[in-house]
Amino acid sequence: MSQSGPVPELDPVVHGQLRLALLSLLASVDVADFKWLREKTGSTDGNLGANLAKLEEARYITVKKKFIGRKPASLYRLTPKGRKALAEYVRALKRLLGTGLHPGKD
Repeated sequence: MSQSGPVPELDPVVHGQLRLALLSLLASVDVADFKWLREKTGSTDGNLGANLAKLEEARYITVKKKFIGRKPASLYRLTPKGRKALAEYVRALKRLLGTGLHPGKD
């Protein structure tokens, strides 16, 4: 193994599989509601809520709670800090993987 420098550190908040999926989904839209995120990830309400709370605690996302008609709705948005954390995570992952992953190379 000829990797130079220290192994890049991956942000543990972003690194969780569901949190990474949520950040990636939110990066592709302006705003998303809880139901849409649940459908896209296939997560349970409890697991989704817990992971959204971790992202909100880290200030990677914001949530706005309101009523649409008579139904409560939670609307989630990626913050600039969250977008930066996701981009840094992707860069660190690319550095970690290096040139070892090439299509057709086994």
